[in-house]
Amino acid sequence: MLEETLPHLPRLRRYARLLTGDAARADDLLQDTLERAARKWALWRPELGAAGAADRQGALRAWLLTLMHRHFLTQLRDQRQHLYEEYADEHAPAHDPQPQWQQRMDLERALAALPAAAREVLLLVCVEELSYEDAARVLELPVGTVMSRLSRARERLRKLMHDEQPAAGATLRVVK
Repeated sequence: MLEETLPHLPRLRRYARLLTGDAARADDLLQDTLERAARKWALWRPELGAAGAADRQGALRAWLLTLMHRHFLTQLRDQRQHLYEEYADEHAPAHDPQPQWQQRMDLERALAALPAAAREVLLLVCVEELSYEDAARVLELPVGTVMSRLSRARERLRKLMHDEQPAAGATLRVVK
């Protein structure tokens, strides 16, 4: 098990960092995910018909990302607060100590302002480079829903990054 999961650790850590917005929380989420994977290793079955090692590794990556995603959602539900909103409010810099970091901070704030559903799809497809089908499996959604959420998330992120940010204290509504 350990040998097979090692190549996926950098991607899992990056995804955890993007989900939580905090290095310490990301490490905790990664550790919890790996512990769950170890406990549930016997339940993991590569998809039938997976021909080669690459297919097996892709299926394993999707399974590990699914475990991480579900655990993150469980944490959010248990805490009854949105971690990104908390992070953005508590860690907004009072000044710009390094101007070259401004765009990165803007991107982090814009990602934090996205609804969780949009952010998750955006991170899986754009950052983790999962296919629409794999992202749909991780999120347990139809492929069309993934595609439409991704489109709306990209457009919203574009608007947020180009000075169309909501006024201070304004919140975005999630329409169901």
